Amino acid sequence: MVVLNKIYTRTGDSGKTALGNGERVAKYSGRVSAYGTVDELNSFVGVARLEAEGETDAALARIQNDLFDLGADLCRPDMDKDAEAEYPPLRMIQSQVDRLESEIDGMNASLEPLRSFILPGGSRLAAQLHVCRTVSRRAERHAVELSNMEPVNEAAVKYLNRLSDWFFVAARSANNGGRDDVLWVPGANR
Repeated sequence: MVVLNKIYTRTGDSGKTALGNGERVAKYSGRVSAYGTVDELNSFVGVARLEAEGETDAALARIQNDLFDLGADLCRPDMDKDAEAEYPPLRMIQSQVDRLESEIDGMNASLEPLRSFILPGGSRLAAQLHVCRTVSRRAERHAVELSNMEPVNEAAVKYLNRLSDWFFVAARSANNGGRDDVLWVPGANR
């Protein structure tokens, strides 16, 4: 259970923050950039949910919860010390990646075939989902960069990779099954 009685602590005034294991690091560290971008993504998902209904809204709610799991995973270094931790650290697992893949396959089955690159837009929901897609890609880049410097849970990186694909397919679904996608016309304004 998380209890937050006091929101400001002044402990970050020096430009450092605490990771999940208590270690203090610079707020611009690679790990903080990775989980901070996941937090930013979660906020954009919340905005997209304002336009979503039914199963799309339910799926976005699941994704928001997963993104908190992902943030908890990324804020906790030293995966090799998980067994020694007082409380078991929360880590992303393959079944979360598998669920995204299943949902992508389900949405993609009813889409118009893609015959061109598409521009972010169409419906309001599709445009917001494209913003989520691009922020998800940035979070993935940060996580991959971090993984080249220190250990990162492989399932966390896979999840971010699938998630951007999920947002792409969901955006097409939100554009009347892809029929209202805005197509790129190469060189149209030359």
